[in-house]
Formats: sequence, structure tokens, C-alpha cells
Amino acid sequence: MPGRDIRIYQVGGAVRDRLLGLPVQDRDWVVVGATPEEMRRRGFRQVGRDFPVFLHPETGEEYALARTERKTGRGHRGFVVHSSPEVTLEEDLARRDLTINAMALAEDGTLVDPYGGAEDLRRRILRHVSPAFEEDPLRVLRVARFAARLAPLGFRVARETLALMRRMSASGELEALTPERVWQELERALGEARPSRFVAVLRAAGALRVVFPELDRLYGVPQPRRHHPEIDTGVHTQLVVDRAAALGAPTEARFAALVHDLGKGESPPARWPSHLGHEERGARLVAALCRRLRAPRAFRELGELVARHHTRCHRLREARPATVLTLLEELDAFRRPRRLEPFLLACQADAQGRPAFTARPYPQAGLLRRAHEAAAAVRAADLAREGLAGAALGQALRRRRLEAVARALGRAGAEDP
Repeated sequence: MPGRDIRIYQVGGAVRDRLLGLPVQDRDWVVVGATPEEMRRRGFRQVGRDFPVFLHPETGEEYALARTERKTGRGHRGFVVHSSPEVTLEEDLARRDLTINAMALAEDGTLVDPYGGAEDLRRRILRHVSPAFEEDPLRVLRVARFAARLAPLGFRVARETLALMRRMSASGELEALTPERVWQELERALGEARPSRFVAVLRAAGALRVVFPELDRLYGVPQPRRHHPEIDTGVHTQLVVDRAAALGAPTEARFAALVHDLGKGESPPARWPSHLGHEERGARLVAALCRRLRAPRAFRELGELVARHHTRCHRLREARPATVLTLLEELDAFRRPRRLEPFLLACQADAQGRPAFTARPYPQAGLLRRAHEAAAAVRAADLAREGLAGAALGQALRRRRLEAVARALGRAGAEDP
């Protein structure tokens, strides 16, 4: 872009990831010394409503005018944005959350790093840029998400940043976050390499009890040592969601893994470490959490199914054919066959999300796949061509599917009780 006083810098995550040697996904730019009118004259299309953000006419990448922010109200929306040609690059970088996100690259490749981001990258530290961090409660969740993303590289949250996050959690500011933004951060964190770090950092910051109280209640709740060497249900939940990520599960299945044991948080302490009936309690809590956060329907449905049926899946090797068929029916696997694999991945993550259990096989997944394939091959249309209709058709369909499941499981001759 021509212009003697206009300077363009690549900023944010692209600079951070480039210095870390990671693939750069998106590139963002800051323009210093320009006005909105000048940007539009050069063919940029303005898209920002709250502050001037423009799309490059050829690349489509975002170019934002340098700006500052002033806190005026509660929550992550309570800001007044000021943008003018007089705002410096250093002032723009100062409003960012972490030092590793507050670096810029000039057009000649010079690194601009006024807040020590490169050194914090080297030391693997997530540190806030300035006390202004405290003004935006969403940053508590963002730091936890960055911890989940960068955990494989050994990053940790700076002690002083964690203390600041605790103060923010205790202030009541997090309660002003919109459900949509909380969900967005959770969904993005679930897609990271180590989702458990998101949960662990929020808990260390005192934020988990505010934004995800159902998860927070799991910590300190014991489970039978024979099945759970880790004992603590909260610790188990972290192991399970990380195992789901390691299995390459889609985000919906990782969410289901995260919430599969919510019902144990409401088990009567007098009955610990027993959790009889936690499956139905958990399904109810998953539904309530998803309504509160306005989660997509696919997440809610799979989360409820895994909470309700994961223990039944674990017991498939001993189950009768009728029980296996009923499970497939309750999963709606014949009408929605694509739902089966995410369900199985979440259940496998639960079974393997325990110390010394990670490498153990999960044959239940193969059993349910074979049963589904066999039963799905029995079609109502084929029975209708035999002259069956109405209730007779439905009864015959289930009977033949049951026979198919029994054969697939090597239990031919089993009867529907």
C-alpha cells in the first residue's frame, strides 16, 4: 500500500506460530497511520461495526486500523474503541491479552516486540500484557484455551497471570459473559491437542465453578479404585477428554466424553464410591448445560446418549442380543448411522481414560459395529414386499433384526424376552 506515513504490520497468532515453527492458519494485519476513508479509497471493504476492520481486495485477509480500548461496562462487550491515525503500534499491541500474541512483523521482516513475547515463547509462558487484561472476562477462557493448544509444547500460565484470573473469577465479571461466547471458547478448546488443560486452568483460576459448575462438582467425588485407579471423577474426566482427542474423535464426541459422567456429581455422598443411576442423572444435566450455553443440537443429542448409555456399551460382551438391539434402537442408529462412530469413540475414550488402561483394546466397538451392520441389512421395504404391513411388519422387522444380531454376535438362537 503506498503512502509515506502508513505502515502495515502482521500481528497476533500468525507471528506467534511463525516463531514457534507451527503452520500459520490465518494472517491478521494492523495498519498504522490510516483513516477509514483512505482504506476504502484503496479498495478495502469495511466489515467491522464496532471498530474499523477491512478486507483486502485481493487476498480477503483482515486489516484493522490501530486502535485502543476503554472499559465502560461489564463483560467482554463493555468497551469503547478509539481508532485514529495517531494510535501507535505499541498502543495497539498493549490492548492484547498475552505477550505471545502482542508481537508484530514489519513489512521488512523486523520483529516488533515491546512486551517480551519472544522471551515468553522461549520460556513457554502464557503471561498477560498489562493490568488491562483484567477488564475483559473472556480472556480467562482464552488463556485456558491457549493452554490447551500449547500444552504439548510445555506452556504454562504465569503465576501472576493466574492470580489475576482468580481475582477476575471472584469479581463476578465472568457471569456477564454471553452463553454464545462461553460455548464458542469451549468448542474451540475441545478441538485442541490437550482439551483437559482448558478445564484444569479454569479450575485453577476459580472459573470452572462459575462457567461450568457441573464439571467443577466432579472433583473430589471418588469412584471405585478397582475400576478407576485415578479415583477422582474430575481427574477421570480430564483423562477421558484427552483420550478422545488422541483417538481423533470429532468435536461432538469430545464434548460427550467431557460430560459423560456429570451425573456422578449428584451422587449422594453417603453412597460413595457407588454411583447407581448416574447415567440418567447425567443425561439430564447434559441437557440443562446445553440449554444454558445454547449448544448446537448435535452436541446435546450425542452428549445425552453417551451419558445415558456408556455403561451399557461397556457391558456389550455380556449383553443379550435383545439388549444390543435395544441400544442400537435408542441410538437411532438405523435412521442415523453416522451417529454410531462418535458414540463409540466417546465410550472407548471413557474405557481407556484411566491410568494403565490407555492401550487396552475396546472390543465392544467392534461388537456393536457388527451388530449394527447385520441388523441394518434387514429392511422394512423387503418385508413389505413379502406382504407384511402395519403392526405385523414392525414385529417381523424387530424379530429378524434380533436374529441377525444374534448371528453377528455368535449367539444364534437367542430370543427376544
